[in-house]
Amino acid sequence: MLRRDFLGMPVALGGIAAMSGAGMMSGSALMAAAPNSPVANRLGVKALVFDVFGTVVDWRGSIIREAMQWGQAKNLQIDWGKFADQWRAGYGPSMEKVRKGTLPWTKLDDLHRMILDDLLKQYNITGLTEDEKDHWNRVWHRLSGWPDAVEGLTRLKKNFVIATLSNGNVSLLVEMAKFAGLPWDTVLGAEIFHHYKPDREVYLGAAEILGYKPSEVMMVAAHPLDLNAAKSCGLKAGYVPRPLEGGPDRKPTPPTAETLAGFDVVASDFVELAAKLA
Repeated sequence: MLRRDFLGMPVALGGIAAMSGAGMMSGSALMAAAPNSPVANRLGVKALVFDVFGTVVDWRGSIIREAMQWGQAKNLQIDWGKFADQWRAGYGPSMEKVRKGTLPWTKLDDLHRMILDDLLKQYNITGLTEDEKDHWNRVWHRLSGWPDAVEGLTRLKKNFVIATLSNGNVSLLVEMAKFAGLPWDTVLGAEIFHHYKPDREVYLGAAEILGYKPSEVMMVAAHPLDLNAAKSCGLKAGYVPRPLEGGPDRKPTPPTAETLAGFDVVASDFVELAAKLA
């Protein structure tokens, strides 16, 4: 897809325009947002693209909070932490089915729904209407950002083009941004490329759409696998670990010193990332 075609997509333009008081950038304004200050720094970065689930938003905590309210209303006694983990765990295998051709191209909303239908059977949750199932599936559109997300992104936006680079579909990411107040300049989702990360087409496609060289784009993520895939395509890598992504009782294995040394920037949160890139 050519950059001009993407910037004209009505779903992206129509949805993003209401995200902030400034509205959606036009194509020319997006290109003019390249940094003119010291932020066009030693790294030569002009745009930041962000993994979303786990890096920008707390998917697990958000699902558990809503599920507890939903469960009370339905009188369901379920370990919602385990339910959320299983829902998320089905995501990778589902994408792999698409890669292998077992499933045709399928957007993330529909993959989530397939996993949810299996979980409803597993947990013997019955009697839901189609509208109730659809609403519950769209909990992924209603995820809250980490405490630093809005402030950090707002600071970064002053000097960089900032965009999602997620396996989520555009409508999911637009609604999530409106719900959580995330001030993206534009939204890039897997359906634009018909590939899921960590496929090369996603990272290189993002750079092309934004109109920058891969080396002028930094992938920001809490997941080393995502960052290493981006680096292999020539993008810069910004690592922002989210130790609570899996919940307060799950302590992730910290990256090795060698892994950290391979990233261009390491920050504790988005506010610190903005300070380090200033």
